[in-house]
Amino acid sequence: MFAVFKPARKAALAAVTAVATLALTACDPVSIGGGGPSINTSKPVPVALLVPRGSQSSGDQALAQSLENAARLAMGDLTNVQIDLRVYDTAGNAEVAANAATQAVNDGARILLGPVYAEAANAAGIAASKRNVNVLAFSNNPAIAGGNVFILGNTFDNKAVRLTSYAARQGKGNMLVAAGGNPAGQAGQAAIIAAASRTGANIAGVVSYEQSQQGVIGAISDIKGQAAASGASSIFMTATTAGALPLLTQLLPEAGVKPQEIQYIGLTRWDIPAQTLALPGVQGGWFTLPDPVKSQGFKNRYAAAYGSSPHPIGGLAYDGIAAIGALVGQGKSDALTGAALTQGAGFQGVNGIFRLRPDGTNERGLAVATIQEQKVVVIDPAPTSFSGAGF
Repeated sequence: MFAVFKPARKAALAAVTAVATLALTACDPVSIGGGGPSINTSKPVPVALLVPRGSQSSGDQALAQSLENAARLAMGDLTNVQIDLRVYDTAGNAEVAANAATQAVNDGARILLGPVYAEAANAAGIAASKRNVNVLAFSNNPAIAGGNVFILGNTFDNKAVRLTSYAARQGKGNMLVAAGGNPAGQAGQAAIIAAASRTGANIAGVVSYEQSQQGVIGAISDIKGQAAASGASSIFMTATTAGALPLLTQLLPEAGVKPQEIQYIGLTRWDIPAQTLALPGVQGGWFTLPDPVKSQGFKNRYAAAYGSSPHPIGGLAYDGIAAIGALVGQGKSDALTGAALTQGAGFQGVNGIFRLRPDGTNERGLAVATIQEQKVVVIDPAPTSFSGAGF
């Protein structure tokens, strides 16, 4: 039996995400306009950092510290821009986050960076909207994006667009989607279908399976049958390494659906944990990575400054400060409005380029990687600018 269940709070949010993602595929992004406060560029810009310190969840204390460390590291890299950073604890709780956001705005914050968890970010956004202040949340949940809330976390949409586009160019764009029946799997399925319609790929079929060993085993014959009947050139899986991926990549080759003959593609990271790299079925599979050179550079600098490794999402705080600094550095009083935050050129972050979209989501420049001889190999580098990058 593989581990697939999440705490009830996160599962409920994932369900909302799935519904929201399906809804977003049916229409164009909705513009939020150019709202936001004016700033005095001759003085340090007040920025509030909302972190999950004080929660009952193990690991949130370390996450909170990593976010703060990364933000301060970014502040040290700014040129001719001063930021007055004030840190507020949310305890990972929506009510506390709303109160913290209100206090931060009352204290003069012109933009909020964080919180992490979707309910908390949504609550903070509502509170900050009363004073026309924008929020750069660390969430990757598109269900909360929009209005004055922008999410910085990497989304299924980003990964799906990158991979369907690459697959189409490589002649592997006739895709059979194998998706878990849980909310995350269904959200991933919706993202793949939406991405295919934008990138020239084709959805040859969809097979959904229950999140259990028996569910995966029962789906193998359906995947094999649909792949053969449709002439699919690739199988796009939503599974995670902690969930169905090891079993899928073991049973499919055994059933004759061999990765040497049909391309395996993954919506999630296949290189974490490192033990996954040794699985025979993942060899040759495609998945996305943040720009590995930039990512490693940030990890090295963080370790040199703080004597430890950053949290996997700690770099989002650096990205937020980098974006704020780049905009404030232009010397304009409207630097933190929605119109400014969504400027098309984007920003340079610790994991590569990114930009914020008018609907509150984001686009991130990702590399496409594969696994060869149990090692990660980049087969299509991350773009260095949005011009001509296929976004």
